Amino acid sequence: MNTDIIYEFPLNERMRVFMRLEHLFAQLLHFLHGNTMIDKRAVMTTLIDILSIFSRNNLKPELLKEIERLSKILEEAPQLIALNPSELAVLRIDLEEMRKNLYEARGGKIGSKLIASSLFQSFTQRNAIPGGSCSFDLPAFHYWLSQEEARQQRELKEWIEPLLEIHSAIQLVLNFIRKACISSEEIAKGGFYQATLPLSEHQDSVQLLRVNVPQTTVCFAEISGGRHRFTVRFMIPAVDSERSTQTTEDVRFILTRCQL
Repeated sequence: MNTDIIYEFPLNERMRVFMRLEHLFAQLLHFLHGNTMIDKRAVMTTLIDILSIFSRNNLKPELLKEIERLSKILEEAPQLIALNPSELAVLRIDLEEMRKNLYEARGGKIGSKLIASSLFQSFTQRNAIPGGSCSFDLPAFHYWLSQEEARQQRELKEWIEPLLEIHSAIQLVLNFIRKACISSEEIAKGGFYQATLPLSEHQDSVQLLRVNVPQTTVCFAEISGGRHRFTVRFMIPAVDSERSTQTTEDVRFILTRCQL
């Protein structure tokens, strides 16, 4: 069965941050269900990346602004979302519930309990060194990895649970934006496509671009752009020491603009 490969490209910094966190949380939840030492190491490494993004961004206010903006659009121009009335009603409830949850969440730095953990602090310090979290470097962490699975999962849950509200809010926002889309069939002449991004009365600039190509296509989509213009180049994958090159063939693809 032929399936499509979807290439996504965020067009503003807020979307870039949200999508990076979406990617990291997917990794975190995957490894969290594993029961090997390698899984637990991957959980810790992913948590370091998540907290690094948290430390550079004021996420809770940003999410609240985005949820309130989307709620306003849903009230003023519900036709922009490709959902039936019952689905729109559920979405309104979800947005309001998430807004309340974020407002009511206890103050303080996100992940403060995790940051305060001496085990996590020592792992973070050594993880910056290639191979620095070996058993001889971190005997306390090596001991923790040898403990019962139930104890490890209990402690990981205590560390991670405060982060999951942010994860849920990000998923809600991204799913909302991905549903507000306009798709069209396009052709990249000689592997190159360029277009502008106009604004409309009710909509902000395009938040996200999605390019669908059949899995059988022997090149990948390289997308670049900003608020007003973007380009898609279809590149032939590099072989050995050669660099990727733009295909000279015309490439048919589905372009989706997610605009709210």
